[in-house]
Amino acid sequence: MNRREAVQRVALMMGGVLAAPLMAGVMGQVTNTGTSVAVTAEQEALLAEVADIIIPTTDTPGAKAAGVEKFIVRVMRDCYKKEDQDKFYAGLAKLEADSQTKFGKGFIALDTAQKNEMVKLSTTEDKPFFLRMKELTVTGYFTSEIGATKALAYLPIPGKFESCVPLKAGQKAWAL
Repeated sequence: MNRREAVQRVALMMGGVLAAPLMAGVMGQVTNTGTSVAVTAEQEALLAEVADIIIPTTDTPGAKAAGVEKFIVRVMRDCYKKEDQDKFYAGLAKLEADSQTKFGKGFIALDTAQKNEMVKLSTTEDKPFFLRMKELTVTGYFTSEIGATKALAYLPIPGKFESCVPLKAGQKAWAL
């Protein structure tokens, strides 16, 4: 079983908590055969900055280091309908416009405290965008090599199966 199969099985066990298009994206499937939104380099850079606020670099690399923005662009293009893509990228544009209005500069140019403030603001003013962005960021990060090996405990060749093992204080959760 490879990692993608494991993620799919875990999602099914969790009762399909992850959105169907997102699961298709994790599995590398293409479910949107229609038109897609063309993403600019500026939008991709903005996605990287927002994702890096959601999962910042600490003692482990953050979302930007994991290339989460590329995952988000691919999953949105390949797995979400054009209407959903339009809503998502409109939310991203709104975040950029709100940054311009509030601070007089774009989101990327803001300092970390201002970026945090803008992302917190989006949790109330544009909750659907924030929830989708968070879902894509977290899934993209923890299914990346960096997320699975640096942020989670990873054992490439597992030993025997032990169904219930207590975690030690400060121990990382296991990667799939």
